[in-house]
Amino acid sequence: MNGVHYTGIPSEEELKRCPGVPTPERVLRGRIACVECVQEIPCNPCEQLCRFGAISVGEQITSLPQLHEERCTGCGMCVAGCPGLAITLLDGSYSETEATIDFPYEYLPLPAPGDSVEAVGRDGAIVCTGTVLKVTKVPAYAGTAVIRMAIPKEYIHIVRSMKRIKRHE
Repeated sequence: MNGVHYTGIPSEEELKRCPGVPTPERVLRGRIACVECVQEIPCNPCEQLCRFGAISVGEQITSLPQLHEERCTGCGMCVAGCPGLAITLLDGSYSETEATIDFPYEYLPLPAPGDSVEAVGRDGAIVCTGTVLKVTKVPAYAGTAVIRMAIPKEYIHIVRSMKRIKRHE
């Protein structure tokens, strides 16, 4: 069979070419958006949501979002607003041993601050254990919660979500 087999998971090569991924040096300085949008599709809510002009798509609506690191404040409005769930916030300055990641989460039940959860990579495979620090669910997020999770610092460029939890009552 000829052609490309696409899994829906961005490859390392795609991520290296992605204009929305911040530099590792910037991630270590504090909260910043990480826009892992690698497909040229007609979409630009991230650009419209960022009041600081840190994300731009431009006139061609199928252009990949460009992150302007110097403008990003880490406010997070773009995270829940991305219909492709392709934006996270990374913070490598959280502590000497831990980093944080804010990511969109659309499952119920929601975790609670303090919960120990299985942190997963882009492919859904478990990478490490994380601790939920904050759960944000506001009307402006249109039903998408944003979870902030602490993880071991060495996994900041690998972890992108958490395994779905099941609560037993």
